[in-house]
Amino acid sequence: MPSTSYLVAVVAIAFAVTLTLRAAPFAVLGRLRDSAVVRRLAVWMPVGILAILAVTALHGTITTDPRGTCYALLAVAVTVGTHLSFGRRTIVSVGAGTAVYVVLLNTL
Repeated sequence: MPSTSYLVAVVAIAFAVTLTLRAAPFAVLGRLRDSAVVRRLAVWMPVGILAILAVTALHGTITTDPRGTCYALLAVAVTVGTHLSFGRRTIVSVGAGTAVYVVLLNTL
């Protein structure tokens, strides 16, 4: 069993590293606010994240169950349709697509 001083030192170091990593973005936020790179990332990052999630989810579905492939593609269509119809609200569109997929997978 490690000594108490060792455990306190480990917790103190973990605290310092965590605090530094959490505070660093706020320390440079003022300089990055007017950056063209940050503006471009703000536009493309959500799309990239959703694309990675979609590819990952569809890859797992398509390779395992042919019936699930049809359900997944239908859910993707619902997600895209909802996203374009309801003012590009990501939470609503992803929620609708997920709900369609879960309902189809569990009822049919």
